Amino acid sequence: MTSPSYERHCAEITVQSDLLRACIEGADLTVPVPSCPGWHLGRLVRHLGEAHRWVEEIVRTRAQQPLPDTALREEPAGPGDEQPADLGAWLVEGAKRLVETLREAGPDAQLWTPVSGPGGSSAFFARRMAHETLIHRADAALALGAEFTVEADVAVDALDEWMELGSLPQLFEIHPEQRELLGPGRTLHLHATDTAPEAEAEWVVDLTGDTVTWRRAHEKAAVAVRGPLADLLLTVYRRRPARGGSVDVLGDGHLLDFWLERVSFG
Repeated sequence: MTSPSYERHCAEITVQSDLLRACIEGADLTVPVPSCPGWHLGRLVRHLGEAHRWVEEIVRTRAQQPLPDTALREEPAGPGDEQPADLGAWLVEGAKRLVETLREAGPDAQLWTPVSGPGGSSAFFARRMAHETLIHRADAALALGAEFTVEADVAVDALDEWMELGSLPQLFEIHPEQRELLGPGRTLHLHATDTAPEAEAEWVVDLTGDTVTWRRAHEKAAVAVRGPLADLLLTVYRRRPARGGSVDVLGDGHLLDFWLERVSFG
C-alpha cells in the first residue's frame, strides 16, 4: 500500500475535523472522555482546535524553535455556556486555516518540529495533525458511544507513524525507563484481520537489540495481536483495552502490556 501523500494528509485534517464536528452535534460537552482521563468532551475539542492553531503559526512563521503551547495544554474551568455547534464551527475554522497554510508552504518548508528541532519540515506536521485529529475523533466517538470507522490507508499510516515515533532513539534520552523494554525474545506481531493482502497491514516490533525497531512483516513473535484494523489502531493508541473486545492476544500478554505502557503518545 502506497503511503498517503502530503496533500492527502492535508485533506485528512479537514475530513477528520468535519467528522468530529458532526460527531459532537447536539452532544453534552460535559460528557467525560474515558480515553483521556480527566477530560470532558468540550476540553477535548478545545485542545485539538488549539493544537491546529499552534501548528498553523509554526508553519506560517517558519518558526525555528517551539512556540508557547499554553492554550492547548491548559485546562478550562468547564464548557460553560459553549454550544456544540459553536465549538464545532470553531474547530473546523482552525483546521481550514491550518490546511491552507500547509498547502501554501508545501511539504519541504524548513521549520522546528518536536522530532527534528529546527531541521524539520512541514510534512511532519501535516501527517501528525492528520492523525492527531483522527485519534481525537475516536476519543469523542468512544465518549459518546458513536461508531468509529476509518479508511484503511489512513489507519495503516497512523500505525506506521506511531511505530516510527515510538522507536526514535532519542526517546531513551528523554525517557531512560524505556530501555527496560529491551530484552531477549521480546517481539510483538500486530496483524489486521480485515484488510486486503496488498494493504500489508502487519507489523513486527523487535525489542531484542540495542534500540526499538519495527518492520512490516508476517512473522512469529512472543505475542501476537490480531483484530480489525480500526480496533488495532485504538489498542495501540491505548484508546481501548487490548482484551475483552474484537482483538485477540496470543502469547505473552504481559509483554504487550509492558510495551503499551512505555511507548505511548497522542
